[in-house]
Amino acid sequence: MFLSVFDVFKIGIGPSSSHTMGPMTAAVSFLQLLQHAPLRQQATGVRVSLHGSLAFTGKGHATDRAVALGLLGWLPAKLDIDKAEQQLLDLQVSHRLEHAGLPPLVFDPASDIVFDYGPPLPGHANGLIFTAYDAAGETLLSETYYSIGGGFVVTAAEREQPKASATNGDISWPYPFKNAVSMLAMAQDSGRSIASMKRENEAQLRTHADVEADVANIWSVMNGCIERGLSLDGELPGGLKVKRRARRIHQQLQAEKLTNSGQPHAASDWLSVYAMAVNEENAAGGQVVTSPTNGAAGVVPSVLRYYLDHCHGADPAKVSDFLLTAAAIGGLIKHNASISGAEAGCQGEVGSAAAMAAAGLCAVLGGTPEQVENAAEIALEHHLGMTCDPVAGLVQVPCIERNGIGATKAVAAASLALRGDGSHFMPLDNCIEAMRQTGEEMNTKFKETSLGGLAVNLPEC
Repeated sequence: MFLSVFDVFKIGIGPSSSHTMGPMTAAVSFLQLLQHAPLRQQATGVRVSLHGSLAFTGKGHATDRAVALGLLGWLPAKLDIDKAEQQLLDLQVSHRLEHAGLPPLVFDPASDIVFDYGPPLPGHANGLIFTAYDAAGETLLSETYYSIGGGFVVTAAEREQPKASATNGDISWPYPFKNAVSMLAMAQDSGRSIASMKRENEAQLRTHADVEADVANIWSVMNGCIERGLSLDGELPGGLKVKRRARRIHQQLQAEKLTNSGQPHAASDWLSVYAMAVNEENAAGGQVVTSPTNGAAGVVPSVLRYYLDHCHGADPAKVSDFLLTAAAIGGLIKHNASISGAEAGCQGEVGSAAAMAAAGLCAVLGGTPEQVENAAEIALEHHLGMTCDPVAGLVQVPCIERNGIGATKAVAAASLALRGDGSHFMPLDNCIEAMRQTGEEMNTKFKETSLGGLAVNLPEC
């Protein structure tokens, strides 16, 4: 099992990795499929149906907008927002897609994207079906995709019969750990840290220099997102009239720091404000890094920024170790359970992010592999059962604050683990399995459908 750090941490846009980035990527994939289809020249139009959580919370997560952007040819990591917005405006008038190798295709986002509120598709709670049809309305090509969290997309066939990708199938990984037990065994046998083993695996796909440069770029985008979030005021889109708070809180914390009047527990406020800055940007549709999802994008950057700005002996050269360690844990969780809120609830998103951040912080503060595994387990354990219940389907309430609290739990978990010797009662593998089982048993209304929890318990106006 190998999941690259650059798959765990993907540069994209808000507000959701599964509801925005995934559908956009699926749309581009369908376009490419159609461009190679034998009957492509007979195609006259395209329709899309959204199912499960993509239907129930798609409006709030801008899934319809993401599908349109994808059918215009945009991928999340390469989106030029100014050009894309103009193309969306043009599409609303022309109702036409034009791509090389294809005839002009009729596509009106208002009528050709259908929100199907019936039963979800069998493969995953986030399903969407793309169909190309001819002049008689007959189907020429149809493909079903599942957005499985973190921006990852698979076809129905791939979901039913998972297989190694052509890129990775023939590679012999130096440290092919698929669970925490094997990860710790390999660390003990090799004398390497988790980050070092992860780095050697990454080096099978690119040079060591490229690994370090690309990881540094991931942190640059994360930190840039924090800075943007700390600098902006205003109301977030979507109709809830939620105001940005990160800038004001940050100003208060800076003022207290200058007067030395802050309380000791203000450390958790710094963590929260960094995380809230990221998730306010995500809610506004800004550029973020999946960590491992958009809905949980603030936790890992917040803890890393906290390490650099507030921890004694912090070393910027250890940013790579932090992110590689975090990615190793995220890969284990995704492989053995889920990082999708629609599949596992928020325990799979913020819970996974907290485990990743706790592991990264523990590692750069000098933790052994055993202590790192313990830190990840503590953080994940205390998110078990957390539901995904975004109000109005928007990644705002409770998601923005939840990232801040997840970050504080991550730091507490790392600190507790460092106070011990790495031995503990509940192994990380067992905790991941408990999360998987809990997600399976969780009622669908508590898994990103906005049909339960806080999403239906709103203040009376």
